[in-house]
Amino acid sequence: MKFNHLLTLILMSLSFLAFSSKIAADEGTLDYPFNADSGRYWQYVSDRVMGGVSDGQVTLEQDGDMYYARLTGNVSTANNGGFIQLRAGVSFANTEKDDKNLQGVRLNVRGNGETYYIHIRTNESWSPSDYYATTFKADAEWKMIDLPFNKFERKWSKDSVLDPKKIRSFGIVAYGKDYISDVSVSTLEFYY
Repeated sequence: MKFNHLLTLILMSLSFLAFSSKIAADEGTLDYPFNADSGRYWQYVSDRVMGGVSDGQVTLEQDGDMYYARLTGNVSTANNGGFIQLRAGVSFANTEKDDKNLQGVRLNVRGNGETYYIHIRTNESWSPSDYYATTFKADAEWKMIDLPFNKFERKWSKDSVLDPKKIRSFGIVAYGKDYISDVSVSTLEFYY
């Protein structure tokens, strides 16, 4: 199953989808599972919305009972480009928990040994290039990683602290250099 490509910057900025959280069994996380229905929540975006030439795709794949999103493609810094990403809107408005105590995000990932990024935009983000970011390495075997919010840095304001209550979008991004992307994510949780 392929995800829709965004063709313009306007569509990119207007098309965030909010999806409601599902409280995980241990009550210590807000779980956003990948499943057969995930395609309607996640979107593929590339630097082509601003004239870049990176090319890729997102597929929803299944291994037994496990669904996962796979971001593949060619990231190119030519023509001021340099990213492909898988992104969704996030809202904690319908959760039963108070999101002020959220500590970070947990992912189950595998990939081709490259470093990837998490980009988080908040209600304070003033442009598509204003986000908080951190990195992770995706190796060949599935691995659960925790990324605490205090490790995220805002691109345009290094002294700003990520406030989880203001999160509005979440992206898994191949970014910043010329390389082949191949990263899969089967779990996305926000943990307390």
